[in-house]
Amino acid sequence: MAEVVHTAVAGHGAEVAVHGTVADGYEPVRDAFVRNFERRGERGAALAVHRDGRKVVDLWAGSTDPADPAAAPWGRDTAVLVRSATKGPAAAVPHLLHQRGQLDLDAPVGAYWPQFKTAGKERLLVRHLLTHRAGLPALGTPLTPREALEPGRAARALAAQTPEWEPGAAHGYHPHTFGWLLGELVARASGGRSLGRWFADEVAAPLGLDLWIGLPERVAGDGRVARVAEQDAPAPEPGALRTRPKRAVTAAYADPDSLTRRAFGALAPKPDENDPAYRAAELPAANGIATARSLSAFYAALLGPLDEEAEGADRSTDGGTAERRSRAARRGLFTPATLAQARALDADGPDRVLVVNTRFGLGYMLHGSACPLLGSGSFGHPGRGGSLGFADPETATSFGYTTGTLHRSVTSDPRPQALIRALRTVVAQP
Repeated sequence: MAEVVHTAVAGHGAEVAVHGTVADGYEPVRDAFVRNFERRGERGAALAVHRDGRKVVDLWAGSTDPADPAAAPWGRDTAVLVRSATKGPAAAVPHLLHQRGQLDLDAPVGAYWPQFKTAGKERLLVRHLLTHRAGLPALGTPLTPREALEPGRAARALAAQTPEWEPGAAHGYHPHTFGWLLGELVARASGGRSLGRWFADEVAAPLGLDLWIGLPERVAGDGRVARVAEQDAPAPEPGALRTRPKRAVTAAYADPDSLTRRAFGALAPKPDENDPAYRAAELPAANGIATARSLSAFYAALLGPLDEEAEGADRSTDGGTAERRSRAARRGLFTPATLAQARALDADGPDRVLVVNTRFGLGYMLHGSACPLLGSGSFGHPGRGGSLGFADPETATSFGYTTGTLHRSVTSDPRPQALIRALRTVVAQP
């Protein structure tokens, strides 16, 4: 691995030091990462790529506060909120419970959650929650950020709610409710453990991942978590293809009564995502905090063994002894059957919330026009504003990109897309 030390002049005029390592042949990915700072409004970010379970790209640069270029620099172990990229790690939990015989994906949700069997949801299946077919993308009455942090409050509201469509008959992205629905299901199927706690105990600790759904106090106090801020993206470069959203998409986001606005507005007003209480809560759809290295390592572990000591193995991780971490890294997370199940196409076509055509497996977005990934077999999940994690089984590649600079994108931010294009040229080499 070649060490990277590069100085870029970002669009806002500040000099940015780019650090990390890249394996031979992956220099185009490094160059694309640098150009994101120079041309695409990046202010603080990290990128990691694994190939055959081995880390081949590990880069970081910029400021830990996108609103303040003079803030502490992004470091090797800087973590940051990844918004809906949380959904990929969260979705692994029901798959692993199924793999262990504790959850039937084809059973009615009400078999585990009796209070859910009301208002037309009696035959709503567990798989419908994972594939955004449940018909529950919005809350009847939005929750305030404080109410949303009360354990069980959103789940109780959803249990009493009538679906927007017949469960299973259509699909529409569930931006916030996905997490509350899965969280309650996992707690009931696992004997009371919350989804975030289950992930910490059974996935993050054994693999030594710096990836949390509910930030522990010990991490919150060590200064490693970057701030996030919404920033306007720069104008496209001269000669670049300019794309505009379809009229129907623009109208859906502009109409306060549309299902799109109601789904994304399940929390109102918008929460302060830098608030320690928000970071500490478990919101499995939206508030995961991760390093890029651990996001990529998580997806690498879905594909198979990690060909390295797990990330974070040199630090104290709850429940993660060195022996246990090593064993988990050698084994990987998903069996071949579970991997096939997770990325099997289940929902394809018009999305009633995003108002574009989307493709979903069980808990994961699949490669397509709305969310271009590395190749036709890729699966993962973006976070609104930029972050992205995915795996590509055909090339044994995984990808984790994190940023504190949140642009106005939902599923295909130009910055990770530029990185993916560069990566595609590398993995296409014989």
